[in-house]
Parts: sequence; structure tokens; C-alpha cells
Amino acid sequence: MAQKNEGEGNRTAAREYNADQQKFVRSGQVEKKAREAEKAMETDERRELEKAEAIGKSHIAEEDRLLKKP
Repeated sequence: MAQKNEGEGNRTAAREYNADQQKFVRSGQVEKKAREAEKAMETDERRELEKAEAIGKSHIAEEDRLLKKP
């Protein structure tokens, strides 16, 4: 199904994201997942996670440059 253009921002995607976040919180999995993430940072997986974080941050930096007017 083709998604219609909602203009500035995507209210449908935002609503779905918020609903998914609320569902996750209600699932009772937050503490478990936090502990899993903490343990992952104590293993070799740390480098992979830090690389993914750096990639995400670089995308944010690129978006910020595009938002600034000369």
C-alpha cells in the first residue's frame, strides 16, 4: 500500500512509533533489555555497538548541516 505524503513530518509514522514505544514499556521488558545492553557493553560486541552509534550520530550531524541556512 502506497503511503500518502503528509507534508512536514509524518504524523502516521510518529503515531505508530509512539504506540510501539508504549507497548514495549507495558510489556515489562525494559529492565531486562537494559541489563542485556549493559552486559553487551562488557563484551566484544561493544565495538560493534559503538560503531553503530557513531554511524547514527554522523547521520544526525549531516541532517543538522542541511537544516542550517547559509
